[in-house]
Amino acid sequence: MKTIYQNAFENSYSYNDFLNLVDEKILEKASTGHEQNEMLTDFTKLNRARMKRLDKTQQLLPELIEAAKNIKTKQTWLVLTESWCGDAAQNVPVLKKIADENSMIDLRLVLRDDNDELMQKYLTNGGRSIPKLIAVSEDFENELFTWGPRSQAAQVVVKQLLEENGGFNDKVKEGIQVWYNGDKGISMQNEMLEILKNSVK
Repeated sequence: MKTIYQNAFENSYSYNDFLNLVDEKILEKASTGHEQNEMLTDFTKLNRARMKRLDKTQQLLPELIEAAKNIKTKQTWLVLTESWCGDAAQNVPVLKKIADENSMIDLRLVLRDDNDELMQKYLTNGGRSIPKLIAVSEDFENELFTWGPRSQAAQVVVKQLLEENGGFNDKVKEGIQVWYNGDKGISMQNEMLEILKNSVK
C-alpha cells in the first residue's frame, strides 16, 4: 500500500515544471489552487517575478551549504505550495538552492489544494498554511523533519502586523514584504541549518 508521502510524490512537480505551470496560469489569467479570483491571479504574477529574482540573486550561507552537502542518504523534500502564496515565493527558491547543493535531495512541489490528505496531516495551528516542507526517507515510509510555513522571525512580524492592522490587508502585505526584503532569507536559512545539522547526526 502506498504511503501518503508516495501518493503526494506521484502528484508532484519538479521546481522547473512548477514554474512552467505558474507561467501557464498567468497566461490564462488564473492561479493554481481550487479557488480562483482576480486577487489570487495578481498575487501569482507578483510571486512569479519575486521567484525569478530570487533564483538569480539568493545567496546561501556557507555553513548551510556545508550542512546540505553532509547529507549522505537519499531523501525527498515534499513542499506544499500554491502559486498565490507570498511566503512560498520567498522561501521555496531558497529550498531549491539548498537542494541543488546535494543530489541526495529531491525537491518536489506539491499543490496544497490537490493534496488535501497530506495538508491535513501538516496543519499549522489548525490552518492549511503554506509553504510546508516535509522531508521523507527514500522509501517514503518515514518523516525526517518538517519546516514552515515561515521562519519564527517572520511569524513574529506577521503576528504584530495583523494585530496592529486588525487583520490582513494591504498594509500587512506591504510590511511582510519589507521584512522579507531586509532579511534576505537569512532567518529561514538559519532554521534550516539547525534542522540539517541535527538530522544528520
